Amino acid sequence: MRLRNKPWASEMIANHPQIVEPDPKNWKGRWSELFENDHPLHVEVGTGKGRFVTRMGEQYPERNIIGVEKFDSVIITGVERLIENPQENVRLLKEDVNEITDFFGEKEVDRLYINFTDPWPKNRHAKRRLTHEGFLQKYAEILKEDGEIHFKTDNQGLFEYSIESMTNFGFKLKNVSLDLHKSEMKDNVMTEYEEKFSSKGMRIYRLEAYL
Repeated sequence: MRLRNKPWASEMIANHPQIVEPDPKNWKGRWSELFENDHPLHVEVGTGKGRFVTRMGEQYPERNIIGVEKFDSVIITGVERLIENPQENVRLLKEDVNEITDFFGEKEVDRLYINFTDPWPKNRHAKRRLTHEGFLQKYAEILKEDGEIHFKTDNQGLFEYSIESMTNFGFKLKNVSLDLHKSEMKDNVMTEYEEKFSSKGMRIYRLEAYL
């Protein structure tokens, strides 16, 4: 994906610390204090433009939701969404998912979402896939004992790889769908990519994983 440069984005992000937490390491293991409640903590890795987390925040006010995205020029759209429609239960982190264990404590997260991540199809790039063993190890560290990963993609190859990677790591799978929008699943919050792909008749693959 080619990113459009937005030189003004970093300043705008810095001016809204109530939306993009400037020092997430400070809240590691203490996110309930920042949100001032003990609601379940849900995290989307690679949150992109923030549509999913903002829609989740609206639909589920009883959840604390955090979106993690490292690119200024991408996350800024999520910032704009939350300026226009403030949500006390949603925060964004402009951070790299590789460092996720620096921001969340052991067994602190109830659910992780991985939505339409880059498939990195070349074998030499496998370690960059967000369902690679290296990332799964980090997720396992921060997920609660009954925590789950909810994964969606339009890429069959990545889906098959993720099933193998997760099961080899020790995750169990449930609610596996090879064509989500032809299933009976309720309360599915769609991302921008999901709406785009499904409108073209493309399959959406989905699964839930737990240890």
